[in-house]
Amino acid sequence: MMQKKAKILIIYTGGTIGMMKTPRGYAPQKEAFHRLLEEIPELRSDSMPLWDIVDLDPLLDSSNITVLEWNRIGQRIASHYDAYAGFVVLHGTDTMAYTASALSFMLRNNRKPVILTGSQIPLCEIRTDARDNLITAMLLAADEMVHEVCLYFGGKLLRGNRSMKISADDLIAFDSPNYPPLAEAGIDIRYHTSALLPPCSGQFSLQILKNIPIGVIKVFPGIQFELFDSIMTDSLKGIVVETFGAGNIPGGGDKLLPIIRKAAENGTILIICSQCPHGTVALGAYETSSSLKEAGAVSGYDITTEAAVAKLYYLFSRGLGREEIKSRMERSLRGEITIPSRT
Repeated sequence: MMQKKAKILIIYTGGTIGMMKTPRGYAPQKEAFHRLLEEIPELRSDSMPLWDIVDLDPLLDSSNITVLEWNRIGQRIASHYDAYAGFVVLHGTDTMAYTASALSFMLRNNRKPVILTGSQIPLCEIRTDARDNLITAMLLAADEMVHEVCLYFGGKLLRGNRSMKISADDLIAFDSPNYPPLAEAGIDIRYHTSALLPPCSGQFSLQILKNIPIGVIKVFPGIQFELFDSIMTDSLKGIVVETFGAGNIPGGGDKLLPIIRKAAENGTILIICSQCPHGTVALGAYETSSSLKEAGAVSGYDITTEAAVAKLYYLFSRGLGREEIKSRMERSLRGEITIPSRT
């Protein structure tokens, strides 16, 4: 008896992969992209899964993706969750890591592969990376090995909330600096099983995100922290601070302390991340970060800025209290951070 073929759902959001040339430059065009897909014989191969495709309306360049679109993508997955073995989300590269991070938190107790991919060169061009990214992403989405939200690009399957865009020009556009690839696609697809999340046992559900006011501050030499004092109102719920090295701030953070205290009074949470792609924040390891720890800032350890922002949206949207959010920001919920061992 022949084994039943898996069926996956492709969710097309826009981005370079489906763009066509127009008098004003490349732009997404739904009908033309669908025709191109129909013309790829490999997509009808016996080795490929069955597939359907749905489109977001309007299609967007990923620089225009917002919390609203994250919710719409999540709702599409949730409403079709039981009907498909897995999902492929076609997305522009600029904010793909943000969307992958957001979906990883929104899809609670997810047991199915959700693979985000796209391309640096449109599918309509002769020399394109779109075909390989799409075909391999579809195969990954139909496989039972993956039980999480991932990003596939340039031969590597990355955990979605560990990924970041590293190049605007290279075909290998993404990396996962602090976590190994989940799989690599060469002649065969080689899974690194020890890196994969195990399947969840709870009931799948979708957490809709609220458009919570969140900010990101990148520290630089000579930064005048007092300029940010005016934005520290009770409407600002969270701030991700990209610091030097292991969490260091100019002047030991003394000029930042009044702002942190004001933020604490207003209920704002400060998450300390590193500007370095590799490595982890260690608040208190150096004198220049001790004051941040003492003032109540939260360590993001080796979390990416993309995942930190998405995680804040998620935790606030769940209606949790300030101290509970701070506690969960320093815990791994979806494999997004590595907690250093304490000896």
